[in-house]
Amino acid sequence: MSNSAKNPAPLKALPPIVSQAEWRKQHEELLEKEKALTHASDALAAERRRQPMVSVTKQYLFTGEQGEVGLLELFEGRRQLIVYHHMLKPADESPCPGCCMFTDMVGHLAHLNARDTTFVLVSRAPIDEIIPFKKRMDWDIPWYSTSDSFNPDFMVNDGHGLNIFLQDSGNIYHTYYSTGRGVEHLGSVWTFLDLTPLGRQEVWEDSPSHWPQTQPYKWWNLHDEYDEKKKDKNCCG
Repeated sequence: MSNSAKNPAPLKALPPIVSQAEWRKQHEELLEKEKALTHASDALAAERRRQPMVSVTKQYLFTGEQGEVGLLELFEGRRQLIVYHHMLKPADESPCPGCCMFTDMVGHLAHLNARDTTFVLVSRAPIDEIIPFKKRMDWDIPWYSTSDSFNPDFMVNDGHGLNIFLQDSGNIYHTYYSTGRGVEHLGSVWTFLDLTPLGRQEVWEDSPSHWPQTQPYKWWNLHDEYDEKKKDKNCCG
């Protein structure tokens, strides 16, 4: 029997076990709080759409699978551009598992494209190293190498980040930036786990006593490496 088929060890100190009626009552109270949070998130999104923008006049050069292009070409003729700064670096023997997990969770790009939005990855790794890694990960997302000041100019130095741009008649504007937990909440693995009783099972979470927890980041792996020995390293922290 494989390890994945074995029953896990019993949990200690479970939350209260109640009747279906009591569970429904408490769950409805929780759903009211979730609804309030959704409304607050909608209000924040409305404010985000009205934030001022910064004109981007500096020229940047990227190398893709078809050669060199500028920032405007990354839009692929659409109005909006989402750029995820993947931490793949030159001669990277240990690609960031957090960046790779996030990229795994990006859905089919046709849905973003239908709303006039393009999604791309950029990394400091050269394109001849990006291409085989992209093939290994089975990703179809456009991925470009950047070697000029694009990353630091948009608040990404040695880490990851998400930047969003708008173009209007060829004029480019920077509209949004996020990193850390701001990017995590966009990933379905993390948001799915947040709905479960055990959560992400990381030590920073406020969970019941004796709930299984490990250090953040260390359980993350490339999707084809989970069967290997757990890596004892910290990434993206």
